[in-house]
Amino acid sequence: MQVDVAVVGAGTAGLAAYRAAKAAGATAAIIEGGAHGTTCARVGCMPSKLLIAAAEAAHALRKAPLFGVHFEGRVGVNGREVMDRVRRERDRFVGFVLREVERIPQADRIQGYARFVDNHTLEVDDGPRVTARSVVIATGSQATRSDSLEALGERLVISDDVFEWHDLPKAVAVIGPGIIGLELGQALHRLGVHVVVLGRGGRVGPLSDPEIRSYAIAAFNEEFTLEPDAQIAHLRRHGERVAIGRTAPDGSQEIEHFDYVLAATGRTPNVKGIGLENTTLKLDAKGVPTFDPLTTQAVSADGASPVFIAGDSSNFIPLLHEAQDEGRIAGGNAARLALGKRLSPGLRRAPIGVVFTDPQIAIVGGGFHSLKSGSFATGGMRFEDQGRARILIRNKGLMNLYADRASGRFLGAEMLAPGAEHLAHLLAWALQARMTVAQMLEMPFYHPVIEEGLRTALRALKRKLSAGLPEHLEEQTI
Repeated sequence: MQVDVAVVGAGTAGLAAYRAAKAAGATAAIIEGGAHGTTCARVGCMPSKLLIAAAEAAHALRKAPLFGVHFEGRVGVNGREVMDRVRRERDRFVGFVLREVERIPQADRIQGYARFVDNHTLEVDDGPRVTARSVVIATGSQATRSDSLEALGERLVISDDVFEWHDLPKAVAVIGPGIIGLELGQALHRLGVHVVVLGRGGRVGPLSDPEIRSYAIAAFNEEFTLEPDAQIAHLRRHGERVAIGRTAPDGSQEIEHFDYVLAATGRTPNVKGIGLENTTLKLDAKGVPTFDPLTTQAVSADGASPVFIAGDSSNFIPLLHEAQDEGRIAGGNAARLALGKRLSPGLRRAPIGVVFTDPQIAIVGGGFHSLKSGSFATGGMRFEDQGRARILIRNKGLMNLYADRASGRFLGAEMLAPGAEHLAHLLAWALQARMTVAQMLEMPFYHPVIEEGLRTALRALKRKLSAGLPEHLEEQTI
């Protein structure tokens, strides 16, 4: 089979790449070895948010007496009904994706696992040999499994497995306080599961601002046990459960038993076993092709290559909206290369990330760790006394905004805040528009809303900038 563009993987990035290649006038084939339906719909964004939604409903009921609203009895969580809705709605979301796949002409769809023979040729299990002028790798990612935990057998689960549960267990130990670990850990806790979240090295989600991270650790520990740098003495199978021994700061040891250990240690790009060793592509230390983020073109030993990479398989920014962008860029450029045209740099949007805990975590820009010490100012605010947050009894959180000292331009933010998903969008728009703090303060803020917290933080940031800016810049920034 000969085509202009071969797309390997029919997830979010792959589907976007196929559509872009066809729209550019190229012939294209899309190859998928596993089940169709995207990581987001099957085991990622959507089922996790369904579980979180149930947890938020239970939490809201428990919080109702604080408003003077009372009901008889305690909050009852029916685990079977919770998980039934999670799976049912998850399957509906998967169905939407499957219908999109079915609209692709049958002649363009190939079922089977593809493997590179060379830069232009792919062997497909039980399928044709595909020759393409250019290839898009969009093979996605998979949850990481730790070899050190394999002895736990079926008591060890990954996030994918959680969404296949038919009932909620009594106790779960989450290994890894990253995005997935925090989201699922808090949700399970609010649904009545005994949860501890254990990590190594002090990491908490994507946070790198020490002040925000410390606040987050204290806030989450008010609900469930979060030990970002846990001293695990032993972790072993104990009958049908798992025994975990931890050493406390005072040297004492505590042993707890759990129904499952949830390994939430991240996701790994699906690039092993696709024959990259048969190509001329340069690979990084993790075996992922190096590439130009603006064009998504992979780098070859002799410079450019006919291969492009997009989505989670690139391990660049593994988020659905980024996968859509990368797929569109990759498919369009793969078609241009195949048709003898020049590549076109794609739009890379301002980075934005959200963790759907409560309070939510959000990062705008590269985060605190990406900023050069001494070159930026920080303006922050706490939500304990923020008007709208107190009205809603969601007054817990801390937000830090960053701006360039020399120009007053907004650089990004880190926060643990109520409604952080909405605050982060406003800030990401400001970042992409290259706005200064002064310009951001000219924007409208309604009252009373949580977004007024942004204005408070911006005013604090403005004062910091005013104190340190050179005289000739002060007037235009204040």
